[in-house]
Amino acid sequence: MNRLIELQNIQAGYGQKPVLKDVNLTVYERDFLGVIGPNGGGKTTLMRVILGLLKPSSGKIQFYQDDQPVSRITIGYLPQYSQIDKKFPISVHEVILSGLYREKPFLRDYTSGQKERVSEVITQMGLEGLEKRQIGELSGGQLQRVLLGRAIVQHPHVVILDEPNTYLDMRFEERLYQLLNEINRESAIILVSHDIGTILQNVKTVACVNETLDYHPDTRVSGQWLEERFGCPIELLGHGHLPHRILGCHHGKNILHRNSGDNQ
Repeated sequence: MNRLIELQNIQAGYGQKPVLKDVNLTVYERDFLGVIGPNGGGKTTLMRVILGLLKPSSGKIQFYQDDQPVSRITIGYLPQYSQIDKKFPISVHEVILSGLYREKPFLRDYTSGQKERVSEVITQMGLEGLEKRQIGELSGGQLQRVLLGRAIVQHPHVVILDEPNTYLDMRFEERLYQLLNEINRESAIILVSHDIGTILQNVKTVACVNETLDYHPDTRVSGQWLEERFGCPIELLGHGHLPHRILGCHHGKNILHRNSGDNQ
């Protein structure tokens, strides 16, 4: 399978504080990679490195197209909900259309084909009738769908989703993963989540980030593998159609606590 992204011996952090140490990772075409790990372990920092928003202090990141080195590839990004300014005066249609800004002709309007693509994504996201609504008037789940639409409208090589389940109702959460499976036929997906059970149910490969990175080529991971990388006991809790992992009692630092009510 052809490579898309290759990270070699990456070290990155903020100021004098290292967050990632000696990270190696390869993302392949049409991969569906789940990234898990404790809070503060470096999941978001890893995504910032891949997106080019944070320059590593050492190591190398290389992109590929048709398995040949290139300077960049197209990446769609769904950020964490908390990073969004809901007061910014912009409509649903304008947000999704902005995902095509790299394709926009210089000093010219978007083409009819590009606008038609936005309309198709609006339908795909179940946002019909909300095209002119300001994002500040949307529910949390509606806004997540708008941002996901923006991430996929350009048909990117890779789609990165940082905690996409936040504020999604259970009905659309199930639809979200159906949709991601459709997107995965053309694009690789990197899904960052603390919801380990949902990750293991839906992705193809798993990376656990806790300063360093441990990669598993499938989702048949054992409880022991998870416990060693999280640094605390982990138990599996079945819950409806999308099971959830919860962490047992422990006394470590920077470990995420999750219970069966967190998805409400």
